[in-house]
Amino acid sequence: MSTEVMVPNPAPTGRPALVARKPSRAGEVAREVVRILVLVAILAVVLYPLVWVVGSSFKSQTEIARNISVLPEEFSPQNYSIGWTSLGTSFGWFFVNSVVIAGLTVVGNVASCILAAYAFGRLRFRLRGFWFAIMIGTLLLPGHVLIIPQYILFRTFDWVGTLLPLLVPQFLATEAFFVFLMVQFMRGIPRELDEAARIDGCGAYQVFLRIILPLSKPALVTTAIFSFIWTWNEFFRQLVYLGDESDWTVSVAVGQLVD
Repeated sequence: MSTEVMVPNPAPTGRPALVARKPSRAGEVAREVVRILVLVAILAVVLYPLVWVVGSSFKSQTEIARNISVLPEEFSPQNYSIGWTSLGTSFGWFFVNSVVIAGLTVVGNVASCILAAYAFGRLRFRLRGFWFAIMIGTLLLPGHVLIIPQYILFRTFDWVGTLLPLLVPQFLATEAFFVFLMVQFMRGIPRELDEAARIDGCGAYQVFLRIILPLSKPALVTTAIFSFIWTWNEFFRQLVYLGDESDWTVSVAVGQLVD
């Protein structure tokens, strides 16, 4: 005798089955083309000033005054040779001066600001908060307000006309911004590292050399980059203190060439 088992059919739910549809190949290609076109348009807008400057450097004086097209109608490469030798000193010497001043400024700021930041950030001494507040307060003073007192001071030292007014202050931690930047970075370094080093017999100088200095490399690199860029692009202070043409930097020489 056989027994049949009846299995009921599942009741319909009334909802259509969901079928995963892959995006069509044509849609992917269209989106990729649109993305590339948008990127090319943004790149064209960003590079337009650079192309205009390079193109204008090969134009004649008449064509620059008309300013009709971005690219030169008449190619004039002699502009570079004229500009390179139009002043009494070769323009290459101005590049050497800029590299020397910017390089020494980087060394001075990095060396002096890291020491000042270590004192404010890790050491304990009387009136530390007061002197730190005074240093931060100097950030509120515009640079042009200080140019006359500084000029009088440097003229008293007989430094005007030399590189000393541009280099000596950088070795005395006068850039409060970089000191503040390094102090804030050091506050993120755990003090337990200092305490562990002191337990092992390290003094303040050894803690600085073995713990703080190696861990402060990001702040040092940031200081070096900003110091170099700001010094290379600086014009006013270099124009005031650099008297001889042989001491001019690139920014000063370009200003004189335009004038």
